Amino acid sequence: MAFLPPSTNAAYRGSQLAAWFLMLAAVLEFVPGCIHYFLPDGGAGVIAGLDLTHNGQTIIAVFAWFGAVQIPMAILLFVIGLRYRTLVPLGLLILILSRGLMAIDGWFFKGAAGGHHPPEHYASPIAVALALVFLLLAVREQPARQG
Repeated sequence: MAFLPPSTNAAYRGSQLAAWFLMLAAVLEFVPGCIHYFLPDGGAGVIAGLDLTHNGQTIIAVFAWFGAVQIPMAILLFVIGLRYRTLVPLGLLILILSRGLMAIDGWFFKGAAGGHHPPEHYASPIAVALALVFLLLAVREQPARQG
């Protein structure tokens, strides 16, 4: 049995742009994941501007944990966009759900309590809006290519 099953790209009838957007989103998920996991402070201080004098090690550990979740998710989204395009709508739904939950929390719930908004609080609503557009393109069947 092969590590990866055969590609499903030939059966995909949605927009190719949606698959490319999913791969771009994967890269944009992978980079912060690496920052959160590999940077000494996980980006909590140098990027997010959080005060690490109280419970700093716990904050850094949570950032690393989140990076450890982001990296494999990014790889999965990239593989879907590259090789398993029939799953692009599902990948976009997962992106919408995860970024939507982050945006809601960051602006209205626990993340909004401090009043400080790191870059992801701004990026997540934009990602949700773009992913919704590309989801519509992914589920809309494209005309057959003449060749």
